[in-house]
Amino acid sequence: MTWSLAHAKLHILLRARVLLPKNSRILMAVSGGQDSLCLAQLLVDLCSKWQWSLALVHCDHRWRVDSADNAAHVLNLAERWGVPAWLEVADQTLESEAMARHWRYARLAVVARAQGYDYLVTGHTESDRAETVLYNLIRGTGTDGIGTLPWVRSLDSLSPPIRLVRPLLTFSRQETADVCKQQQLPIWEDSSNQNLNFRRNRVRQELLPYLREHFNPQTERALAQLAEIAAAETAYLSEQAAALYTQTVSAEQQATAHKAWEIKRVLLNKAPLALQRRVIRQLLQTAIASPPNFFHIEKMIELLAAPNGTMSDPYPGNWIAQVCGSVIRLSKL
Repeated sequence: MTWSLAHAKLHILLRARVLLPKNSRILMAVSGGQDSLCLAQLLVDLCSKWQWSLALVHCDHRWRVDSADNAAHVLNLAERWGVPAWLEVADQTLESEAMARHWRYARLAVVARAQGYDYLVTGHTESDRAETVLYNLIRGTGTDGIGTLPWVRSLDSLSPPIRLVRPLLTFSRQETADVCKQQQLPIWEDSSNQNLNFRRNRVRQELLPYLREHFNPQTERALAQLAEIAAAETAYLSEQAAALYTQTVSAEQQATAHKAWEIKRVLLNKAPLALQRRVIRQLLQTAIASPPNFFHIEKMIELLAAPNGTMSDPYPGNWIAQVCGSVIRLSKL
């Protein structure tokens, strides 16, 4: 192994953040692109220092005519690295990026749990984080969408949890390309990355280069730092909002089998607006049939100080909110 600055950078980061403890069983998601190859090579090289048990998994979405060749290429690399490998192949057409992402993470969770791996790692970089922040901002996200791609999250809802870890979030895409060049790693060029019908590709290939050239050469780093700050603040606000939710929101079963929800509006009205919005968003996510948008939440905010009897416009699923004395009642029409 040739020790490089990238090896040292990742080794120091893993010690500081304790992302992948010694003796961990780690499943590496490898697409064959430069970021995942860089991560896999660095982890293989560092394995003797950390006593990990490493394995590899590749997901074939069957979007491209060369996807089977891509999979074979990755499996050959697994053999070269001397790690076990699994291949997951989609059995139906995945029509969108969102569908592909949902299928991929579901299959990764299945493999990790079935094979006894505690951690799944992906090659998301600082560049990916910046692109996701920008993409979410354009779509009108809140602060949760800015604090995107956290270092660690649970891969599924089962127990014990499998942790999804992104160790390369301080690496730029240029740095991962440099590692691949230094280590002579054979990158599989994914032709779908050039397809501008995928909006993320347009952000990567058109919008970010424009911002770097005309506004800030360090746009990616600035956006990634924004994500890091927002993630910490979001975690704190979520904790505070969860406690406030238990104090202000209650549910009761109705004769119609539909739940009705009540908000203690006097108590919630005393809380900061940021927490009010989070509590109401959590309630609406629980009650109505579709994810609430900004206007759904603001309609409920207005009821906190409205006269008795005031009603909202109907929410999706024929839910309506009404001021009933000291509470706001959310129920089916």
